[in-house]
This record gives sequence, structure tokens and C-alpha cells, in this order.
Amino acid sequence: MAQLDVVAVGYARDEADDRSRVQSTIVLVRSGARVIVVDPGMVADPAGLLDRLALLGVAPADVTDVVCSHQHLDHTINVGLFPLATVHDHAASYRGDLWTSRPADGLELAPGVTLLQTPGHTAEDVTTLVATAGGPIACTHLWWSAEGPADDPYAPDRDGLRRQRERVLSLATRIVPGHGAPFTADGSTPR
Repeated sequence: MAQLDVVAVGYARDEADDRSRVQSTIVLVRSGARVIVVDPGMVADPAGLLDRLALLGVAPADVTDVVCSHQHLDHTINVGLFPLATVHDHAASYRGDLWTSRPADGLELAPGVTLLQTPGHTAEDVTTLVATAGGPIACTHLWWSAEGPADDPYAPDRDGLRRQRERVLSLATRIVPGHGAPFTADGSTPR
């Protein structure tokens, strides 16, 4: 079984002066020899992100893999904090100067850690499905947070988004959304 820790709980808030405060929900997954960071995006303080990882016993050089749920900067801007990691997205894996094209769907990164192509928020969305002792958890941007939006205004295919949400809910008991705290498939907040 893999171990999953939420390193930073994200948010997306509009302010009165046409600015927004945005933080990606960032996750650490450990399985066997693999140390995986999911969505190292925007945070108020990147040094604080590294401090939180250090509290979990992880240094930047320990990270073997980074998964980007999609290519928006609010989920990718801090990928460079992990210089030795292989970076994964919907279409390829990248390390150093090596670009390996492959579909993400069904890619097993480590025991109990599988990528799924789940177009929804964007056409290129990837969900990281993690088998933990507490049950399967999906790290995904199919939801911004437990509170919504129910109908993602940026989704290019809202029917496709609904179908992918149903797919993920059939596979996972907990959801770690793109900009919020984890919640259970029944909508409650897990302990």
C-alpha cells in the first residue's frame, strides 16, 4: 500500500480588485522506493512547501516523480524545485533532456499508484489513483473543491467532465481536489 500526505490544501478565491488568490492542493505519495509529488503548483511561499516536505522527511533530491494533473501554471509552477524527478503529464514523461511519449492512462508509477487520463477541467487532465490502507484515493482536478463548482466553467466538455467524475467515484473512496481539502465520495470530509 502507498502512503499519501496532503502537503498543502489549495484554494481559489477572487478578491475585490480583480485579483485572485490561488494555491494548488499538493500531495506527497510514497510507495516502495518512489517518492511522488502531485501538482507542485502555486503556493504563497515555495520555501514553506519545502519546509512542509522536510517535516515529512523528504528533501527535494528525494523526490523521484512529479505528476502534473494538467498544464495550468497554478499546478506546475514549482516543478523545478525537484531537479532529479521524472515529470509526468497526460502525454509523456520528462527527465533531464529525455522526452518519453506515452499515454498516461493506466501507467503504474509505483505499486498502488496509477495514472488515469480523465479529461474534464482540461482535455489533458490526469488523475493519480493511490491505493492506501484507508482505501483508494484520487488526486484530481475534476473537482476544484468539495464545494464546487458543480459545473466547472472552464471544462471544454461538461458531459465528459460528468462522465469522468462518475468514473473516478467508481474507483476511489476519497477525493483530493485541485484547490481544496480532501473529501469522501459521499461528500463528507474525511478525518
